[in-house]
Amino acid sequence: MNVNYQNELNKIIDKIIYEKKTPSLLLHSCCAPCSSYVLEYLCNYFYITVFYYNPNIYPYEEYIKRVKEQRKFILNFNTNDKINFIEGSYDSEKFYFISEGLEKEKEGGLRCFKCYKLRLEETAKLAKEANYDYFTTTLTISPYKNAQKLNCIGKDLADKYKIKYLYSDFKKKNGYKRSIELSKEYNLYRQNYCGCIFSKNELS
Repeated sequence: MNVNYQNELNKIIDKIIYEKKTPSLLLHSCCAPCSSYVLEYLCNYFYITVFYYNPNIYPYEEYIKRVKEQRKFILNFNTNDKINFIEGSYDSEKFYFISEGLEKEKEGGLRCFKCYKLRLEETAKLAKEANYDYFTTTLTISPYKNAQKLNCIGKDLADKYKIKYLYSDFKKKNGYKRSIELSKEYNLYRQNYCGCIFSKNELS
């Protein structure tokens, strides 16, 4: 059964507003453009730290370029509360390990689901260790990503690590459209492939 995760997010935000207490959030970000709308939306309700953990990105030069764009956006984006930033490890061998045997899968299949889990699990572990109230990811803003699967993975990891997962479907409420507008406003680099060598090869 499909769940409306925007409604689930609305419920959490309503509770935050009612309790008048701002929780902390560790937000996994895949790139600056995707984070743009998500930060604009959530900074009204959370103290946010962006966690940039994307060992799937290929080549390394592309990874560095996207990290710099993420840092630049956070510095230039005007918010009431400071947005913090943590860069994770570029341990690409972990991505290739979970991709073994799935190299020929089309984008959006099982290899991608394993990649979702790899990045979300690292986020959940860090969130637990650093005592954040919630963790989540910007990935649901993309029309090419499976929001149902992402939220199911998030829920499982929340149960495993005993930390709250912030449900989302950020493409709703014109989120993806707004991310494009913000990308233009802040002159952000928008990549033309998801990030990994397999998605890059699909372009050729």
